[in-house]
Amino acid sequence: MQNKYFGTDGFRGEVNVNLTAEHAYKIGRFLGWYFASPLCKTDKASGRPRIVIGKDTRRSSYMLEYALCSGIIASGGDAYILHVTTTPSVSYVTRLEGFDCGIMITASHNPFYDNGIKVINRYGEKFDDAATALIESYIDGDLKSLGVEGDDLPPAHRDGIGAIVDYVSGRNRYIGYLISLASHSYKNLKIGLDCANGASWSIAKAVFDALGAQTYVVGDAPDGININESCGSTHIENLCRLVREQHLDIGFAFDGDADRCIAVDEKGNEVDGDKMMYILANRLKSRDMLKDDTVVATIMSNSGFVNSLKKAGINCELTTVGDRFVYERMQQKDYDIGGEQSGHIILKKYATTGDGLLTAIMITEEICDRKTTLSKLAEPVHLYPQFTQNVRVADKKAVMTNQAVLDAARGVEEKINGKGRVLLRESGTEPVIRVMIECESETLCREYAAEISEKIMCN
Repeated sequence: MQNKYFGTDGFRGEVNVNLTAEHAYKIGRFLGWYFASPLCKTDKASGRPRIVIGKDTRRSSYMLEYALCSGIIASGGDAYILHVTTTPSVSYVTRLEGFDCGIMITASHNPFYDNGIKVINRYGEKFDDAATALIESYIDGDLKSLGVEGDDLPPAHRDGIGAIVDYVSGRNRYIGYLISLASHSYKNLKIGLDCANGASWSIAKAVFDALGAQTYVVGDAPDGININESCGSTHIENLCRLVREQHLDIGFAFDGDADRCIAVDEKGNEVDGDKMMYILANRLKSRDMLKDDTVVATIMSNSGFVNSLKKAGINCELTTVGDRFVYERMQQKDYDIGGEQSGHIILKKYATTGDGLLTAIMITEEICDRKTTLSKLAEPVHLYPQFTQNVRVADKKAVMTNQAVLDAARGVEEKINGKGRVLLRESGTEPVIRVMIECESETLCREYAAEISEKIMCN
């Protein structure tokens, strides 16, 4: 289903350009109404709808939070506020405590001037497409699709008006849950954390301090506009430098909403999502907890990662890019682990979405269990040089069908001659075409990516 506003990871755009307070208010109005309406098919206990909301540290997150709350309570729902917290914490609280849905206000790894609204169902998963389409109908003023007469949803009156509830206790329960998953004390470990000036800025340190680690933290001074700015999982060089200079045992960098994590080994080298999936898949396999000895990854995962899994006796099923597609495949076949090269890793036993902090804990647990280092755990994975170039475009569909662009990609594939691959894809969250090249040298990867990107920009 092709949505107008909601992409693969929620409603995302530049604030007050593509995403406004009015949009947020209408989403709140719809959700506050929907969960008490006949359109909602879930088995629901009596009482007013309950919706839990988290946000990252962007300045605009407060504006969108207040607009969402206003819409929810105007429709007769109650809004429970977690304040600044991570996407996986919203998912955890929603499913654990019986909320009708959860909302996370974030644009993940995007710059501060972007923001987004992710809607999470009662099971802690992405909202389904059919319900999302109804939200979009309401935003566009199509009340007939909702079976409503008149020009707006019926508002609540008198004691039917909803309430706003401070729910920081829910976030604290999530922190307690993460701490409970560790079976080791980390008192002998020096751990670096890069919180991207985002949602994990206070949670990550609290968790690893409680587990006894000596923590060294950067990216923990959010000011509303510095989220992801030269820090976090998209700027791993800062954490690499911190690990080397402070002689740390390991480092973890999170993105703006902390649903992904990139690690750094004790030598200051990056360990990406592919390598961490390899480590965690082997951990599960050794415990007879890896269903059908299979991992789910996306087409962006490195071919070397897939080959390394095969050597370890582990299969890899590939999906379209996007964690929702990874999770859908995991659900369909009851697989235990899946994820993306970007560090978005889903461990189904513990969570229904990617969780950077959870991933960090499980990697640390494996280091402690094996009494080894991260570099040794990642050593069997031999990745091919890979480079991705993002090209901003006005019309993604037009570019992907442009003959000159397709010819350029085909020409590069001929030059690679089977020793790598070319992948062009549309971003699900930005007006961007991603050009990914995998071949024998990084220099050639960059040259080939530039060759195709030039054709895209000319067309």
